[in-house]
Amino acid sequence: MLILAFVVELKKIYCMFNNENGVSTSRFVSLSAQNVQWSHQQVLALLSQIFLLLISMLIITSVIINLGERSLQEDWAEQRYSELQTVGTLTADKISFLQFRTQTLSRGDLLSQYSKAPTPALQQKLINNWQKLSDTIPELLGVTLYDTQGRLKFSSNTNFDNIQLPPTLLNKSSSMGRNDVYSSPMAFIPTNGLLGPYIYQLVRLESKAYGLTGFLVVFNSVSSVLDSIKPAFFNHNSPLLLLDSQGFLYAGANQAMPLDTMPDTLGANIKQSNPELWRHIAMNNYGQFHTLDTTFVHLKVQLATEQDFPQDYVLLSYIRHEDIAARFEQWKIILIISALIISLLASLLIIFRHRFVLEKKAKLNSMRLANGLFNSDLICIIANDSGRVISANPKAADIIGLPLDELRDRSLQRILHLDENRFGQIKATLEQEGQWSGEFSLDTINGCTLKAHIRREYKNKYEGCYWLVTLEDVSQLLQSQQQGYLYQLLCDSAVATVLTDASGNLLKFNSEFDNLMELHGEHQHSLIELLGDEMQAQWPHISAQISLQGQWSGQVISCSNCRFSACLKTTLKGLLTVEGDIEYIICTLEMASPMLDKQAKTRNVLGHHSSIVLKVNELETHFNSLSESAREASSLMVMDINPEGIISHLSDIALLEKRQKEIELHLLNALPNQYQVAQWQLGKLVIWLPKTSSTQAHQYARMTLTSLEENELAEGINIGISGYLVPQTLESYLQNADIALKRAKQSNDQRICQAFTRQHNSA
Repeated sequence: MLILAFVVELKKIYCMFNNENGVSTSRFVSLSAQNVQWSHQQVLALLSQIFLLLISMLIITSVIINLGERSLQEDWAEQRYSELQTVGTLTADKISFLQFRTQTLSRGDLLSQYSKAPTPALQQKLINNWQKLSDTIPELLGVTLYDTQGRLKFSSNTNFDNIQLPPTLLNKSSSMGRNDVYSSPMAFIPTNGLLGPYIYQLVRLESKAYGLTGFLVVFNSVSSVLDSIKPAFFNHNSPLLLLDSQGFLYAGANQAMPLDTMPDTLGANIKQSNPELWRHIAMNNYGQFHTLDTTFVHLKVQLATEQDFPQDYVLLSYIRHEDIAARFEQWKIILIISALIISLLASLLIIFRHRFVLEKKAKLNSMRLANGLFNSDLICIIANDSGRVISANPKAADIIGLPLDELRDRSLQRILHLDENRFGQIKATLEQEGQWSGEFSLDTINGCTLKAHIRREYKNKYEGCYWLVTLEDVSQLLQSQQQGYLYQLLCDSAVATVLTDASGNLLKFNSEFDNLMELHGEHQHSLIELLGDEMQAQWPHISAQISLQGQWSGQVISCSNCRFSACLKTTLKGLLTVEGDIEYIICTLEMASPMLDKQAKTRNVLGHHSSIVLKVNELETHFNSLSESAREASSLMVMDINPEGIISHLSDIALLEKRQKEIELHLLNALPNQYQVAQWQLGKLVIWLPKTSSTQAHQYARMTLTSLEENELAEGINIGISGYLVPQTLESYLQNADIALKRAKQSNDQRICQAFTRQHNSA
């Protein structure tokens, strides 16, 4: 809250110091742009000092608040320790009183009569008397009579029927006398459906005539004893807990808002919930223990007489620091408000001190700004309100072509070669709008074109105005624009041209391509889609050829979903990166003859049977469309390109695919007219050879192997050749060629084998 309030005030003061109307508040500055400016270094210095001040005030305030809260914690601990001493003393007195009452009960007349002559009537009368006492006295739970062997005779409360007396008290050698009262350790017993702590006092019943006649045991409630002392000690803010020497809770359970680390049920052990606190309690008879959010006070008390076994108990109380902070809340608010006011006043003092230093150095800053302006790469001129040059930097002298000394006191109209009308328009615009921008040429000097920006500024409120003239040489920009316009005229030729990315998405195209594809200027198209389905199917092979050879040429025939109707001669030229990847593709489309006969010179024809690598099903469609005589005059060649051991792992499949693509491209480059390459499966290629005898097929196979060896691609290649048997499907045709391929693999020196060709040869 302190920092936010200061930041708001700082922003107001910062806006007050930095005028946005362009008028200087100092009489030393020469231009409004050289007004008192807060640099980054000065702002950082100011903010650092203010932040140090805020942090110091925050630390001091926090220390004062913490000291105040700690003082309250100490006061509460001392007060609570006194209360624990009072509770311990009163509890010990109460235990002594209970012992006295036990002795009184042991000397009662009814008990004496029963001891001399035990009868059922006296027993019932004695029980009724004890029950009346239990109803009258809150802490009295019951009275029980035991014989000399420690066996129960009768009791006023059946809850204590199973209580066993300590064997050391039953021993005849016990030092306990008739007037001694034994106080037991605390234990738990259910009373009225609730578990509660109790202690009992035991006295020996003796007579002069009979000696030891039994034991009288009086049971008392510990909770009732503590409640009768002072109920104000047990409140939800500072609860009082009673623990035994082992850390078990005997009183103080069911707190309104218990701590997570404190036991809240009777019988729970503080050793488990808060072992660190218990170690401190075990090592000290009294003291304080502080945690981050709680202060504890403890005191050990003994609730036993000298003849009893010593029993140490612990009175424990605690208070949350947030409860103490709530008591200190009013003083905390006063401290925070005081710290806020002091911080704000000190911050204002720091800000005004920085402002005074900046005002003192305003003239020096003005000179440095002007010097930095004229020594920069910008072309800068300062002129008076009449257009006379006051000062200029060397860059302006170089571009205008005059010495720097000769520029001073010259008119801008003359050095920039402006006529009267235009110069008058500039002055009028400056008077009305305060600034002017435009271009003019200095062809008479050095042939450059300048872009000027003139701003009219005030020196101060009482003196004249100045012109700040900034010039920029835009000759190269205009030349680039002219060059771009010429390139645009060059592209708008009679040939449809388009520029795409590596995926075929349109980037730029000329008007001829726009008219051909009827795009109406829309670029959200792909060249692959525009050229038809066949182009989409063959695009991976085409892009691979572009990557290897730099370009691809072919013919594209129109289809049902194409935007064009004529056969197009297509040339795709790739622009490759240093790594060999396609970055851009330049495509040109020209009208070509759609005839696809034997004399067709274009090797790649998309949309018809082509020498682009096909799938087997596409080859089968073409094969089925041929006449029986055309099939009979053909041969079929199957090429296995998989060297042994190349696929030793699944990751080698990519290597085989790359090798197959390289071989496909090599075959396509030297593929005779009308021959067709198709993919059968990974590692196997099919070459259909129309109008080819077995001898010609064998010769072509040998030439192919030789060519592959020259390009280091023939490793592991085997070829099987089959002739056509009438009648025959493409599937059986492939099976026959595959049989020949297997024979070629079985032979060590022969890599080419023929099968089912004798009938064809005889024919």
